[in-house]
Amino acid sequence: KNKATAKHLGDLKAKLCAARRELLGPEKSGGGGKSKGFEVQRFGDSRVALIGFPSVGKSSLLTALTGVQSEAAAYEFTTLTCIPGVINYNDCKIQLLDLPGIISGAAQGKGRGRQVIATARSADMILMILDATKDDAQRQMLTKELNDVGIRLNKERPKISVTKTKAGGFKFNATCTLTELSSEVCFSILREYKMFNVDVVVHEDATIDDFIDVLEEAGTAPRQYCKCIYVYNKIDMLSISQVDQLARQPYSVVISVSKELNLEGLLERIWQELDLRRVYTKKKGHFPDFTDPLVLTCQRGNKTFTVENAVGLLHKSILDEFKSALVWALQFV
Repeated sequence: KNKATAKHLGDLKAKLCAARRELLGPEKSGGGGKSKGFEVQRFGDSRVALIGFPSVGKSSLLTALTGVQSEAAAYEFTTLTCIPGVINYNDCKIQLLDLPGIISGAAQGKGRGRQVIATARSADMILMILDATKDDAQRQMLTKELNDVGIRLNKERPKISVTKTKAGGFKFNATCTLTELSSEVCFSILREYKMFNVDVVVHEDATIDDFIDVLEEAGTAPRQYCKCIYVYNKIDMLSISQVDQLARQPYSVVISVSKELNLEGLLERIWQELDLRRVYTKKKGHFPDFTDPLVLTCQRGNKTFTVENAVGLLHKSILDEFKSALVWALQFV
């Protein structure tokens, strides 16, 4: 790729990101207040949000998995507020949020899209509910709406270090071969952000969009890297070959809520992707308590599975006097 073209492309993407940030920023007009029905208190060990277009089976799935009655009907926009439920699975409590269906342009506020997506940002995982009888355009449109507000699905934070300095100008270093980024491109993008004294170290073959995502972390709309499972509902209306093709796609699960097909498989997949770790406490001279475990999650806290993190869940004051622990496990990771 031509260096001048890459540099110009980086400038345009940085300006586009700034314009989108200003467009999607919070409204300055007063009197709006908080939206009724979207203030849901966090509960349980993890939070999962249901995202999808209207009438794809989100409310029916919430009822099937949690027992909470969420209104379902044959017309669109049956759900108008956020309805929570709790999945009790493997001694853990997973909060499931049924959000109103979003439409194209939700990132700009259409159909209460901003409130819906803002709630989705607080989730540890997103279940994107899709209609298996329709094409993949629905999946692409939903991914674009979430991408426009800074939610990156099934993607880890780019391995790029950006450190501001008081002086010294711009310094660039890469520990691998780069195909899109370069010193000139990074310098041009940083100039758009009014950043001139910066040390940049790139540890992977990142793109221009990845570099801009890292720069946005210090702004008002930091990127959210979230796991996502694409759930194809209504598979009872497809042939076996079509269902097999959908099931083989990455991060995909096929179900039928009305026929109660593969709901247990969906729960197992949610459990695997959340990567929850249960720690059962044991008093000296007594058997372990297998009823109420401490649950460690890689999405919250300091994102580590350590004894220190487990003790902190009991009470932070215990860490001041904590000396040692005995740990039993079938397998240490």
